[in-house]
Amino acid sequence: MAKDIVIRNARPEDYDFILKVNEVNVEVLSPMPMERMLWLKEMSDMFVVAEVNGELAAFLIAIREGQPYDSENYVWFSEKYPQFLYIDRIVIDEPFRAAGLGRALYQAVKDRAIGTGVKVVTCEVDTIPYNETSLKFHEAMGFAEVGQQVIRGGEIKVSLQAALADE
Repeated sequence: MAKDIVIRNARPEDYDFILKVNEVNVEVLSPMPMERMLWLKEMSDMFVVAEVNGELAAFLIAIREGQPYDSENYVWFSEKYPQFLYIDRIVIDEPFRAAGLGRALYQAVKDRAIGTGVKVVTCEVDTIPYNETSLKFHEAMGFAEVGQQVIRGGEIKVSLQAALADE
């Protein structure tokens, strides 16, 4: 059966799903209670969900430069790039992994960047703990390492990555 993927702006009725899948994957993300999610939504440029055949399957939050965001990685990009679209988090619910949603969502981010005149898309990938699957995915999507940093008091090391929106 063909998969019908729809990417759309998140609505209030999607919030329970977003909070649930964030919590299930919190070990590779940061915690996001309702108040923080609503705060991120307000400053985000993209706050979207992906549906597969009408069923919620993933979400993505991306934030432009110039926001009062306290993420160590966002701050790093803010100090290096005058303009960027930062992928803060993407979560694909377990039953929908390896179905092309990551690629579709990242392409939507690149399309949004191009459509708004932003040339660079940024994100980070954990290297401690090592996330080989994510590193290979980002490389395939045109991302390259532009820096590294240790975050959360030394428990995580990330590869800071950037890609040209039009590649």
